[in-house]
Amino acid sequence: MSKIKVMSESLANKIAAGEVVEKISSVVKELCENSLDAHATNISVSLLDGGLKQIEVMDDGDGMDHDDVRLAFLPHATSKITKEDDLFFIDTLGFRGEALPSIASVSKVVLKTCNKDIGTLLEVKGGTIVKEELSDAKLGTTIIVTDLFYNTPARLKYLKSESAELASCVSLIERLALSHDKVSFTLKNNEKILLRTTGSGNLHKAIHEIYGLNVSSKMIEIKNSNDDFDIYGYVCKPEILKSNRNHFITMVNDRVVKNYDINKAINDAYYTYKPDTKFPIVVLKINTDPTLIDVNIHPTKQDIKLSKINELYDLIYNSIKDALYKTLLIPDAIKKPEYNEIKEDYVEHFVKEVEKEVDEYKESSQVALDLSYTEEKESPTIVNEELKRLVLYPIGVVHGTYIIAENEDGMYLIDQHAAQERVNYERYLKALKMNEIKTTGLLFPITMEFSASEFLIVKNNIEVLQNMGFQVEEFGVNTFVFKEHPTWLKMGYEEESIHKIVDLLIHNNGSFDPIKFNEHIAITLACKMSIKANMHIGPDAIEELLNELVLCDNPYNCPHGRPTIIKFSIYDLERMFKRVMN
Repeated sequence: MSKIKVMSESLANKIAAGEVVEKISSVVKELCENSLDAHATNISVSLLDGGLKQIEVMDDGDGMDHDDVRLAFLPHATSKITKEDDLFFIDTLGFRGEALPSIASVSKVVLKTCNKDIGTLLEVKGGTIVKEELSDAKLGTTIIVTDLFYNTPARLKYLKSESAELASCVSLIERLALSHDKVSFTLKNNEKILLRTTGSGNLHKAIHEIYGLNVSSKMIEIKNSNDDFDIYGYVCKPEILKSNRNHFITMVNDRVVKNYDINKAINDAYYTYKPDTKFPIVVLKINTDPTLIDVNIHPTKQDIKLSKINELYDLIYNSIKDALYKTLLIPDAIKKPEYNEIKEDYVEHFVKEVEKEVDEYKESSQVALDLSYTEEKESPTIVNEELKRLVLYPIGVVHGTYIIAENEDGMYLIDQHAAQERVNYERYLKALKMNEIKTTGLLFPITMEFSASEFLIVKNNIEVLQNMGFQVEEFGVNTFVFKEHPTWLKMGYEEESIHKIVDLLIHNNGSFDPIKFNEHIAITLACKMSIKANMHIGPDAIEELLNELVLCDNPYNCPHGRPTIIKFSIYDLERMFKRVMN
């Protein structure tokens, strides 16, 4: 007797459900994407107990006719592709025909839909249709899912707590609302509204509706394109960084995706603008020809492969880097509200919403503010050239660490170590990039002894040191002697600097990007050779440091991403001392 058997349709669907339906938000994602593919403009998601008891998704999309309703629950039944070539031109969120049969195989589903004059009601339990009848006509589709995983207990016990499942659903709807800003989304849990967007088609407004005024007011618009990609979105100023990458929201052809190369381009663009352990808020839309992407990798369709990824990396990296460079990044201690840009009832509305939010937060940590939004007027971009004309008058030092300076606009606090670190970093980096290298001889050559393994690494990469301007030769067993060095090494710190550079060379073990290697050298030397906190410097040195800082390409952050300067405007000071009360 044959040992190989063909699986039943029910068993095959349950196995497929293991890939498609992992948690509550997986169900919400698949149903919302079906609504979006059906051209819905309003999508409402209602949960009971975070979706553990019930999930309801209602839309005003195209709906289905009576004949299609039953077909929709058959495996691999879809209206989105009809032939093999369609796989290379996918412009919908769904296409595999697995979502509905997979969900229905592990739950109880009630579907009510209409696209003409007569509606259809269908009930499915564990993948089996138990009821089918005509219903009242209301354009769109409503799907109610209950008792998820009731017939797969092993999967049921791995569902998380209500709060964890709810948090995942909130995060999902936030991303969908940002990727489809022309669609209005509403998310409720136990009849309480957690999130609502207007579907205005304004991405900046959508960011405001999700993140609030504090974030939306500190976002920088980016827009660029090349032969293959168009990108548009917003990136945050370095003053509102997060502790993880969860706020890298990237969309390719309106599909929310996770892609290592895209995330790397974003993170690399913030290099030296932030600490390595902090990450920006980024909402980025990428549009390209469907033939350049492959979404048929995983049933969730979040992981994609991109052709010409290097060109996309450069486009994202350069666009974000340029936007940060051209925008004034000195953080104000207090942000003055622009009352002429805000509705008259804004303050009253804001206070009521905050009071309401405090009460709701006690019950759920995932509630989002629903503030009224007034579109901000586009302000002129302030480029670094304006800062380079900034004149700062030093008036003192606090705790031997923070320089106090002033001008007609207000007061400034400058971290003396971070400021000089930035000055030194740019000086070293500029010197490392120069084609013509000036060197000077050492009166007393410096010898450095290494272990055998370290000696081999240095020997194999000795050209790197020579190209930087060092005259270095083998000198006995596992030893090198340095006879000349580039003139940009700080006088009196030549030996320490050489040790730092060689240590970096050994650490990279010869496998490195020359540009990154030079940056690491510049950062390391800049940090070690800068004045420290609690180190006294005289008035002349302070004035020289401030003059050098404002001439830097990026005077706002040290190479590690910490701020160098913070501004207290005259308004800030008067508000703190109650000279103004608004």
